[in-house]
Amino acid sequence: MAIPRFYCPDPWPADHRVELPETVARHATGALRLREGDALTLFDGQGQEYPGLLQREGKRLFAVLGPATTPLRESPLAMTLVQGISSGDRMDYTLQKAVELGVSEVVPVFMKRSVVRLSDERLARRHAHWQAIVVAACEQCGRNHLPTVAVPCDFDHWLGTPRGDLMLLLDPEAPDSLRTLTTPTGPVFLLAGPEGGFDPIERRAAMACGATGVRLGPRVLRTETAAVAALAAMQVLWGDF
Repeated sequence: MAIPRFYCPDPWPADHRVELPETVARHATGALRLREGDALTLFDGQGQEYPGLLQREGKRLFAVLGPATTPLRESPLAMTLVQGISSGDRMDYTLQKAVELGVSEVVPVFMKRSVVRLSDERLARRHAHWQAIVVAACEQCGRNHLPTVAVPCDFDHWLGTPRGDLMLLLDPEAPDSLRTLTTPTGPVFLLAGPEGGFDPIERRAAMACGATGVRLGPRVLRTETAAVAALAAMQVLWGDF
């Protein structure tokens, strides 16, 4: 059985004895049934992880930690996923798998064909939910650097931010595939549409900003499949697969 991992961003005390946050303690003893003396790993989201043992004092749980280690589990390819916001489980799945596949940032964007429309309060809750999915995915897959989830914005607003890096727009009608591109030497921005894909106006605007259209074979993929398939292909061609 794999040693369970937990994200704890709080400052580490000098004696390496950390009280577990309530949510972590509840998950450790409730869902995972850990007992005093069981092994666990904490990571800080900045690259370091600490092996430890669970210790109980009354209702409080602590981790007695060993020396920090910095295992290399990050992709050599700096990938940002600019994802058209999709509904419910589709967006959750995309985020989870994107983290497992090595993205460094996810930028959720509202597009003309986005089904989901959220008020400010609901948007804040959804953003917090997405951040929790990223944490859980890092705990599962072994990553110690926590990818960021940007505050959602309109796609047009995101396009207005100057950048000189490679932008790839997923388009089933594009003439080029990932295999025809040269290996990137810098960050890559992958643009993926929502359920209805890119509106033609959005596609033209992205191309005018320097995006390159790429297709993923002869089949049209669903929104929750397209970005995940593209990220995996990029890791095979240019990353660490």
